[in-house]
Amino acid sequence: MTIIEDLKWRYATKKFDPTKTISDEDFETLKSAMQLTASSYGLQPYKILNIEDKALRTKLRAASWNQPQIEEASHMIVLAHMTDFGDELVDDYFKNVIETRNLNKEDVSDYANTVKSTIGQFSKEQKANWTAKQAYIVVGNLLAAAAQLKIDACPMEGFQNEEYNKILDLNSKNLNAAVVVTLGYRSEADATQHHKKVRKSEQQLFINF
Repeated sequence: MTIIEDLKWRYATKKFDPTKTISDEDFETLKSAMQLTASSYGLQPYKILNIEDKALRTKLRAASWNQPQIEEASHMIVLAHMTDFGDELVDDYFKNVIETRNLNKEDVSDYANTVKSTIGQFSKEQKANWTAKQAYIVVGNLLAAAAQLKIDACPMEGFQNEEYNKILDLNSKNLNAAVVVTLGYRSEADATQHHKKVRKSEQQLFINF
């Protein structure tokens, strides 16, 4: 039941203690949790941006409706998904498969072609929507891992997407900022931590067939 207690403990932290910093060891654990996140076909069509530069975070705060979490949190993660892709996305993945599992190209060619034919039919808009969904899976894993480490987090969509893309030069990299997660330790002054968690009941949420 530990994971359930951890998830009950976590909340979207609105005010972080800027004097507290996540240890390198714990942050490496969070990075591993993000790296190990499941994705469709295992393709991971996104980049995980760790924003360390203080001046950059100041600019991003201005593009985030001046929310203090951007600067006060120990760490800031931006999930940026690919806006378009071709066969190279699949080719790069299966090259990794071949090297990691010591296989021959012929061993994976049929499956690789199936994947290409499936996602290759997507329009550019469908590709962008699909890759954004994959990025959000990372957020879920990150929040759960952070809770287990008793690290506070705040997933954030409240930012000016186009401004983020300009500040981080994402358009030139075929990327789009999808969601932000700030990480650190809650401030004693954050009243939100004392609010009761509100969720739909199991009867309202689940449907059995």
